[in-house]
Amino acid sequence: MNLAVSRIGLQLSNVSNVRHLSHCLKGHLTRFATNGNSVIILRNKSTRSNLLYENRKHWFVPKKETIGAYGWFLLSLPVFSFCLGCWQIERRKWKLNLIKELETRTNAVPVPLPDDFEKLQTMEYQPVTVRGQFLHDQEFIIGPRSLIIDGAPASGEGGGLLTPGNVRTGFMVITPFKLEGKDETILINRGWVPLKKRYPEKRPNDKVNGVVEITGIVRLNETRPQFSPRNNPKDGAWYYRDLNAMAELADTEPIYLDLVTNLGTEDGPIPKQTRVTMRNEHMSYVFTWFTLSLMTGLMWHRMFIRKLPLI
Repeated sequence: MNLAVSRIGLQLSNVSNVRHLSHCLKGHLTRFATNGNSVIILRNKSTRSNLLYENRKHWFVPKKETIGAYGWFLLSLPVFSFCLGCWQIERRKWKLNLIKELETRTNAVPVPLPDDFEKLQTMEYQPVTVRGQFLHDQEFIIGPRSLIIDGAPASGEGGGLLTPGNVRTGFMVITPFKLEGKDETILINRGWVPLKKRYPEKRPNDKVNGVVEITGIVRLNETRPQFSPRNNPKDGAWYYRDLNAMAELADTEPIYLDLVTNLGTEDGPIPKQTRVTMRNEHMSYVFTWFTLSLMTGLMWHRMFIRKLPLI
């Protein structure tokens, strides 16, 4: 039962009029209330409240809820992290293409070593040819290092300081190389030797005498690995390539080549120890950013759409 009231002619401030209205509607009302000059009448035993208002206009308008600055800020988190995830996908594609390009460069046609050594800064992994003579009495070793075969670590027994047990470990033999017809000496990584042959006296037949022409791959400085000790030139302990420090020790130019030519010496180092390595962790970044986007998006939906607490 709905009781329509278009205009109630009561002075609601008058208590007797309110009582009179209550008496007249006795049995039909559960309760009534006032708002200005309007009367709210609730039907007795109704399944819902019947709001009777003056001139059919709602006297109560629900307050409009807005997300607010805080909500928009929280919404920016899943959007921003999703964009970063997409960006990392593109970065991964770029890095894989770059690695493939560098691997292809290692098999390019060798070119003569440029007279301007500054050009080598843009020629890493480029094969070059040089002619000169090895200075075996000044050689030193870097390691421990794993044996590289066809651009990948070779499996075997034993392990080293920084390598797993299923990788063959040893040292790289670095020998100064005096360029023919020039007053310049560079560094040549002649190759890998096992641990038991790291000392020169254990390799009596690996020397190359006289002038030879060789091919090597240009290498630049190497960043110190995170858990690697620092180089100690005074004790002859080299763990990573530091061309300036090596050149100062051996009195050479800071030029370093990985030997490609097989010199065929007995007990000699194994050449072709070039491996294209570049930090490529973009896939883990993709997973991190997309996971963050999903979690923060669900949190925002729960707080501002479903109006539920986070916990």
